[in-house]
Amino acid sequence: MNVHEFQAKQLFAHYGVPVPKGRFAQTADEAMAAATALVAETGAWPVVVKAQIHAGGRGKAGGVKLAKSADEVGAIARSLLGRALVTHQTGPQGRVVRKLLVEQGVSIGRELYLSLLIDRTVGRPVVVASREGGMEIEEVAAKHPEKIFSCRIDPAAGLQAYYARSLGFKLGLTPEQIGSFHRMLTGLYRLMEQEGASQVEINPLIVTTTGELMALDAKLAFDDNAVPYRAQIQALRDLDEESPFEVEASKFNLNYVTLDGTIGCMVNGAGLAMATMDVIKLAGGEPANFLDVGGGATKETVKEAFRILLSDKKVKGVFVNIFGGIVRCERIGGGIVAAAKEIEVKVPLVVRLEGTNAAEGRQLLAESGLKLEVAATMWEGAQKIVKMVQAP
Repeated sequence: MNVHEFQAKQLFAHYGVPVPKGRFAQTADEAMAAATALVAETGAWPVVVKAQIHAGGRGKAGGVKLAKSADEVGAIARSLLGRALVTHQTGPQGRVVRKLLVEQGVSIGRELYLSLLIDRTVGRPVVVASREGGMEIEEVAAKHPEKIFSCRIDPAAGLQAYYARSLGFKLGLTPEQIGSFHRMLTGLYRLMEQEGASQVEINPLIVTTTGELMALDAKLAFDDNAVPYRAQIQALRDLDEESPFEVEASKFNLNYVTLDGTIGCMVNGAGLAMATMDVIKLAGGEPANFLDVGGGATKETVKEAFRILLSDKKVKGVFVNIFGGIVRCERIGGGIVAAAKEIEVKVPLVVRLEGTNAAEGRQLLAESGLKLEVAATMWEGAQKIVKMVQAP
């Protein structure tokens, strides 16, 4: 689960991480009032008006602007609110701006990068840092990997002071700044550990012209498995930032991600889902979603999954690719039949069932009278659905 920058900074501040003074706004009037209050508190213009969406690249897309007066804040707010902001992470459709962060202007001396995330190859948190802050870290890693510094943390020992000293020297910090850096890193690690965060990122982490360290930006992502046990984090969820199909799927514990293609995929298991999307692309099509019904799917969840798939107007065909292990194939077949009885299926449908009770599942479909194609292999199924969707 992702949260907005202003929410992430509130959590940062709670854990002792320095952030600029800022205020949340949803209207131009609120933004102007926030700016006036900030200037009264800090004593100086300019302020920064930031669009709040769950995507990076806002600055390059015109979503972060300086303002030197309340009227200018109002004009910027009116130009941003209700606008679809298109960044490299939103896709061409963009994300509608509904919220703003009005923040004090800060004098920047240096820009650095800092993040904590989970290294799943070794099952440990890892700290990643770089002197190249303010840039896309993927670009830095690709062009200048020697500028990326990292260290893995032993969860049993926790974050040790020498991690901060080692990274601090590599970042070119002074001994006094390394002390601040250690306190910041400790707070971020506590946040990750106690709140169930899977990613904590500051880009840029700035050194001000007076030598202070401050999180100028903030990104937080939380482990979906941890969120239900943390009511304060669950309350930060913004449904406006999520696909309505993903929101609906979450009600039935379905793993669903909206994509830009035309072929709906119903699969059990994340690995098989990834392979199915790959083979659809290999056959010349584009997947419209990632939908994993999971290992404990029932007829009811399969029916709901099918309903969600077909409610997406982009979907021009559906490929059901099930390998029965814990999920028995006749359950999937029964769910498809039940869904078809309630929802008129107007798009091509290809089903491949293999594994536990596959024969029974195929028999259920054959006797249902549904208009569908059965495939013996994943490759055959992908070819069939792509051909049917692309047919004039």
